[in-house]
Amino acid sequence: PFSLDDLESVVKNVLNARPKDRGDESEASEERIGPGFEIITRSRRILSILDVLKTVAKSKSSVLIQGESGTGKELFARFLYRHSNRRDNPFVAVNCAAIPHNLLESEMFGFEKGAFTGASFRKIGKFELAQGGTLLLDEISEMDVQLQAKLLRALQESEIDRLGGKEPVSVDVRIIATTNRDLKKRIAEERFREDLYYRLNVIPLRIPPLRERKGDMDVLIDHFLEKYCVINGRQKPFLSGEVRSLLQQYSWPGNVRELENVIERAILLCGNCAIGPEHL
Repeated sequence: PFSLDDLESVVKNVLNARPKDRGDESEASEERIGPGFEIITRSRRILSILDVLKTVAKSKSSVLIQGESGTGKELFARFLYRHSNRRDNPFVAVNCAAIPHNLLESEMFGFEKGAFTGASFRKIGKFELAQGGTLLLDEISEMDVQLQAKLLRALQESEIDRLGGKEPVSVDVRIIATTNRDLKKRIAEERFREDLYYRLNVIPLRIPPLRERKGDMDVLIDHFLEKYCVINGRQKPFLSGEVRSLLQQYSWPGNVRELENVIERAILLCGNCAIGPEHL
C-alpha cells in the first residue's frame, strides 16, 4: 500500500523526469548568501545576472539594480557584497523612502556636536559606518534632489562633509543603489539628477518580475513550503495540481514577496490538511 508521502515522492520523480519545455529554465540552483538570504532559481536570466554580479564583485564600480517591488533587489545586492573583496567589512543599508528628507542627510553624512539645536553629540553617518565596505541606497529614486547633489559630490570625490564639520572626511565605500521606479522618467520630471543617474549606472541590472520567470514557480513554491513548515512546526502539506495551476496562472504583481506570503498563509490556514484553492 502507498502512503501519501510515497505517492508524493513518485509524482515528483515523474515530474522531474519530464523534459524541460521552457527556454528560460535551467537546472534548479540555490545561492545561499547568509542566514535567511537565499536566491533560488532555475531561470537562465537570473543565473546570468548572478554571473554578472560575480564578474564585477571585486571592483569598486557602482551598481544600479532596478526592478519591481518584491523581486528581491536587496538579495542581489547582498549577493554582490558576499562575493566581493569587501565581504569582511560592513554592509550598511539605507532606505531612502523610509527616512524623512530633513533627517536623511544627517543619517547618511552624520553631524558634529553643536551643528544644530539638539545636536549634543557627534553622530557618525552611514557613509562612515560603511567604511571599507558596501553602502546600499535602497529606493534611491525617493531621495530629495538637493541631497542628490551632495551624494554626487561624495561619489565623485570619495569624501563627505558632516553637518557642522570644518573639513571633509575621506571615505572608501562601494555604492549599490536599488529602485522600483523608472529613473529616466524621474529625470524627465526633474525629480532625479541626470548626472547622478550616470554616476550610479556603471553596472546596470534589471531584475525580471516573477510573471516573466514562471519556470521558477515550482522551486520557489517548494522552498517556501519547506521554510514555513519548519518555522511553524507543521508537516509539509500536499499541494494539488489544481492549486499549482492556479499559482502558475496568477500574474503576481507583488512578485516573489507576494508568493512567499501566500504560501505562508496557506500553510497556517490548511491545518494538517492538503492546501486547496480555498486557502489561497
